Amino acid sequence: MTHEDAEKYALKHPPGTKPNERIAKAIREKSPGGTLACGMAEKISKELAVDIAEVGITADLLEMKIKKCQLGLFGWDKKPNHGKDIHAADSVSIEIKSALQEVAERGGVTCAAVWAIADRLGAERKAVSAACDTLGLKIRVCQLGAF
Repeated sequence: MTHEDAEKYALKHPPGTKPNERIAKAIREKSPGGTLACGMAEKISKELAVDIAEVGITADLLEMKIKKCQLGLFGWDKKPNHGKDIHAADSVSIEIKSALQEVAERGGVTCAAVWAIADRLGAERKAVSAACDTLGLKIRVCQLGAF
């Protein structure tokens, strides 16, 4: 998405793509302010037993801005680090480093992989994200489609 297309989220999808009305209703009820927090999107996904990507597509079609990335990458508004809520970690545990190295490809890891590693190791998602920053791994492919 180009800078000129900012806040024209529906343009990311083919013309004629319609929102899932069940998901749209849940988004409107739980996020009345025109933005959708990543954590709320995950909650809606679980409550409705739908893939989180479907929640992201529906949010796009409703022109809802995704906020407060659970990995701390964006949507934290007035944070001094370009809206990020993470910083490189002082150190990275062997377990997290090893898990990230197992899934890393071409200098990056997916959002889904970071979530899975955090869940498997009982770590906070932002801690694994900070480890990525420390190790120079770029987090790619947001599960909600924000990046």
